[in-house]
Amino acid sequence: MRWERIFQYWFRMKIVAFTLVCGIVISWLNPGLGWTADTEKPLDVKVMTFNIRYGTANDGDNRWENRREMVFEVIRDSKADVIGLQEALLFQIQEILAAVKGYDSVGVGRDDGKEKGEFSNILYRKDRFTMDTSGTFWLSDTPEVPASRSWGNSIPRICTWARLVDKKTKKAFYAYNVHLDHQSQPSREKSVVLLSRRIADREKKNEPFFLTGDFNAGEDNLAIQYLKGDAYLAEVGTTPQIMIDTFRVLHPNDKEVGTFNGFTGRKDGDKIDYIFTSSEMEVVEAAIHRTNQEERYPSDHFPVSAKLQFITLSK
Repeated sequence: MRWERIFQYWFRMKIVAFTLVCGIVISWLNPGLGWTADTEKPLDVKVMTFNIRYGTANDGDNRWENRREMVFEVIRDSKADVIGLQEALLFQIQEILAAVKGYDSVGVGRDDGKEKGEFSNILYRKDRFTMDTSGTFWLSDTPEVPASRSWGNSIPRICTWARLVDKKTKKAFYAYNVHLDHQSQPSREKSVVLLSRRIADREKKNEPFFLTGDFNAGEDNLAIQYLKGDAYLAEVGTTPQIMIDTFRVLHPNDKEVGTFNGFTGRKDGDKIDYIFTSSEMEVVEAAIHRTNQEERYPSDHFPVSAKLQFITLSK
């Protein structure tokens, strides 16, 4: 009986060893079928877009000094992993980073490619992510030229992007943040074509992305329709990067979706602030935040958030 038990134990160990070797070989031959639990586990990322209104604007009782604590509180309470800011000036960004611990920022000023003018910067949780690569391009015929403008917009418009890597899982994704022109429809249309191309041409095309921003365009605008694949604006031969509006995935029938409130809290009007991503991503949560203190609002825009779940296809 003792020899029989020894033989059974030896046989089971052979089976275990054989199974492990097979798993390793299969994983090596086809990484897509590999036994890497981290690559199979979805990565959750909470995203916010927030136009915080220029800190130098002459807004009377709603000037920056009177509402910045509310802005800090909104960002703090959001617990967002990544935040795209619009109308952020350098001193506002510095005050936010000092007041809301745990974030770092990537971006440049649109007027000189350094510190001057509005940023479309990206805040990210520095305890969770490493910023691998980043950049800013101008929405113009010469995207690499700081302060360049075309297409009828009187002021420069920019997009800042970053490739962020999750420190624990080593999964990566791209974040893009933009503020489109408030006057020129040709600028908005040409800008989304450029945005779509840049996103489609990102270096690691198998990694997920999202696009945050104040688009100054309602849902029926051709610029928004183009991003969603419902309108054609590009020249022949270009392939747009089709995106989904994360808010509409979960709230397709909501009517009161206005995101510009003019410091009044109004809910009507167009939804002009968006978080877009690709259709492969799962939208777990999506909301328009109407935080206020006794009907005083942190900004003339409502922030919009979404919780996204995706699997990075490669490390």
